[in-house]
Amino acid sequence: MTAVWTEIISLTELGLEEMKPFQHDGRRLAVFRLADGRVSVTDNVCTHEFALLTDGWLEGCEIECPLHAGRFDVVSGKGLCAPIKKDLTVYPCEIREDTVYALLPSGA
Repeated sequence: MTAVWTEIISLTELGLEEMKPFQHDGRRLAVFRLADGRVSVTDNVCTHEFALLTDGWLEGCEIECPLHAGRFDVVSGKGLCAPIKKDLTVYPCEIREDTVYALLPSGA
């Protein structure tokens, strides 16, 4: 499997302290824009039990899962509290001319 830089979203569609779900090659992913303008791209499914993280609550750089209140750092992917036992996958990303790109696995 190779990884390719993939266009995700324009910053005009993603305000500060917002998050959006998206899909790529069958994967459920999330893009987060933090208060300081940084952007992070992660898997969107909680590692504890199936729940979409973008249905949860973003505060600072932490996302709280809506199902059992586990929290992840969206920059590092680190699980921060019970019931989280496995960290979240974080993908390299960058902003090019006000558009977010992420280096994502491709089935090709």
